[in-house]
Amino acid sequence: MRTLTFLLGVLWLCLGLSLDAVSLIGQRRMETGAGAAARGEGLLKRVRRGWMWNQFFLQEEYTGSDYQYIGKLQSDQDHGNGVVKYVLSGEGAGTVFVIDENNGDLHATRRLDREEKAFYVLRATVVNKRTGQKLEPETEFTIKLHDINDNEPQFSKEVYTGSVPERSDIGTSVIQVTATDADDSMYGNSAKLVYSISQGHPYFSVDPNTGLIRTALGPGDMDREQREHYQVVIEAKDMAGQRGGLTGTTVVNITLTDVNDNPPRFTQSIYQFAVPESSKSGTPVGRIQATDRDIGRNAEMFFTIVSGDGMDMFDISTDKDTQEGVITVSKSLDYEKKQSYTVEIQVQNTQMDPRFMSSNSKDMATVRIAVEDVDEPPLFDKASYVMDVKEDAALGAAVGSVSAMDPDSARSMVKYSIDRRTDMDRLFNVHPGNGSVFLLKSLDREENPWHNISVIATEFNNPRQISHVPVYIRLLDINDNAPTFATVYETFVCERTKAGQRIQTVSAVDADEPSAGHKFFFSLASEGNHRSNFTVRDNGDNTAGILTRRASYSRLLQSVYLVPVVITDGDYPMQSSTGTLTVRVCTCDREGNMELCNAEALSSSPGLSTGALIAILLCAIILLMIVVLFTALKRQRKQEPLIISKEDVRDNVVSYNDEGGGEEDTQAFDIGALRHPDAAAALEESAKQRRDIIPTDTLLYPPHRHAAPSGLIMPPFINQRVLENDCNPTAPPYDSLATYAYEGAGSVAESLSSLGSASSEAEQDYHYLSDWGPRFRKLADLYGAEDSDFS
Repeated sequence: MRTLTFLLGVLWLCLGLSLDAVSLIGQRRMETGAGAAARGEGLLKRVRRGWMWNQFFLQEEYTGSDYQYIGKLQSDQDHGNGVVKYVLSGEGAGTVFVIDENNGDLHATRRLDREEKAFYVLRATVVNKRTGQKLEPETEFTIKLHDINDNEPQFSKEVYTGSVPERSDIGTSVIQVTATDADDSMYGNSAKLVYSISQGHPYFSVDPNTGLIRTALGPGDMDREQREHYQVVIEAKDMAGQRGGLTGTTVVNITLTDVNDNPPRFTQSIYQFAVPESSKSGTPVGRIQATDRDIGRNAEMFFTIVSGDGMDMFDISTDKDTQEGVITVSKSLDYEKKQSYTVEIQVQNTQMDPRFMSSNSKDMATVRIAVEDVDEPPLFDKASYVMDVKEDAALGAAVGSVSAMDPDSARSMVKYSIDRRTDMDRLFNVHPGNGSVFLLKSLDREENPWHNISVIATEFNNPRQISHVPVYIRLLDINDNAPTFATVYETFVCERTKAGQRIQTVSAVDADEPSAGHKFFFSLASEGNHRSNFTVRDNGDNTAGILTRRASYSRLLQSVYLVPVVITDGDYPMQSSTGTLTVRVCTCDREGNMELCNAEALSSSPGLSTGALIAILLCAIILLMIVVLFTALKRQRKQEPLIISKEDVRDNVVSYNDEGGGEEDTQAFDIGALRHPDAAAALEESAKQRRDIIPTDTLLYPPHRHAAPSGLIMPPFINQRVLENDCNPTAPPYDSLATYAYEGAGSVAESLSSLGSASSEAEQDYHYLSDWGPRFRKLADLYGAEDSDFS
């Protein structure tokens, strides 16, 4: 077939070349005739045009071994003498296309593909071989490639994927496939395609011109539950589908999507479950299952209880994950009242398709539920109790009663108690047998009008079975509180006023709450009626006015008046109290505004509140504590011992409060005297004098060595040392410590300090310790013994 196509192309090329040659010859003849006419008339001088080309045609996909001949370029300047040279330039010149420079023959050097490049633009000229001078102007021409059917159709995808709902009507569109052909669509039928189906009959068909795939069978034959996936092979053939055309294929995977054409069905017609009677609301009882051949949303279902004696006792819902019906308890169960229930449950899809709805779209199942007996706790006859009691009820008075019973068939006895966590003050108690609640302590409604307690009921046979019930006790009010002034009144009266002038309006409060509301009566106390300067007028609205009885008052004669007012309530039993109103006499201006009152009156008024007094008292206490603490610390500093340890008896503490000379000040106190007690006497009269004190006399009592009498508790040299330091003007200042309690010069034992001891490790004789008296006998026994005694 390819050979036939090639031959047809060659024939067409030859026909085209012949037509071009005839056209060229005719054109040249016309030019020659026109030139002769011009010469005969002598009017114009014509420049002869030696050559002209427009285009050449070349067939693609040449398979010959020689160069493919394209055509011949001929110039009138070529007389066959070999002087003319043809030169070619442009696209592919010298590589794809070559020209014989001697005779102008044009050839293609290799096989060309129109689909890669459809035409080439070149230029040719004629030059003199010897001089290189152009003999003809450069002429442009085109070489076009004639197409042959050498490309098969290509689909845009190797594999297509489509879908169509199941049970669709015949001719329902599924998907459209598209193929293209690289051949020239303007030349013959090489690029004219026709679609056909080679695999997929009889379910699908394809439009031969558009490639649109449609269903070929009716709704009854396209059922997803029977077959879901189909593979269809589509062909695209060029040459308008004629024999010899090239063919391309593609695969189309078609899936039938689900529609809700199948109702759900129970897996069994009767289900049986059991549930304990103690199950609370929401407790799962069991699961029932239904199946649906559809998938996705079309398989979603919901369950309902449509009939049965357990419609009010149970509920059913759908598990979204498993599409199962979950039966739960909705009300409390009682085995003693009913031991079993039967319900009818219906299932249907949530998404219904009207095309497939029928009487079979729903399914029914029977569920039987047995109630199991369990040992239940006592059950109160009420969920809560509200009791009333007067606040003045006597101890032991009954408040109310609760009642509970064992709901089981055994009817076990029940005992009662109070949850003491709800009655921490132990105000109430309950009789363990009959459930009567009574008082243990007195109550006061004004402190707490309500008491909330919890009563416990426990089975005798099984103490672990208990129940609680809340009991709300309301205290009823009795009139046990007297009314008082509503606030503290600051009242004043002007010196110049008029009789019957109201100077204050008072009201009252009462902690009681009578059912008919408060009613207060005000009057002047009887003991102040005959001498009172004021009167009380009851306004009848639980307030009263304080009125003057005189036209003038003198703050110099009496600056403060005390007005006793009796306040009585209107409840039973009647309660009353007397409140004293303090009235100050003040100087007022013409409008009655207070200007000046006596200091006595001012001081008698409650100028400071209770909070201010408490704050002042706390400040005074804090200041007193600070003073006491400071005094104690100061006393502790005075009593603090200067020598803390017995090991420090040879230390000398010198404190300088004045500016000294630093390291060059060698005239202060030399501690070296302590290291050499024997030279202490000489050093005391030498350079130890202070620079700021001029010695007036030498030592009045120079030191002497005295033998320490045996048995003395305190050697006399200590007294001597004290006297010497008291009389010595060169002694250290008073803010230094002089140590007297070491045994130095004047002592039988001399100095016991290690500062003056020899540094050698030679053996020493301690027998002299026995001459010091009985107090050193123990020391003499320890150090006077031979080393052999301890070996």
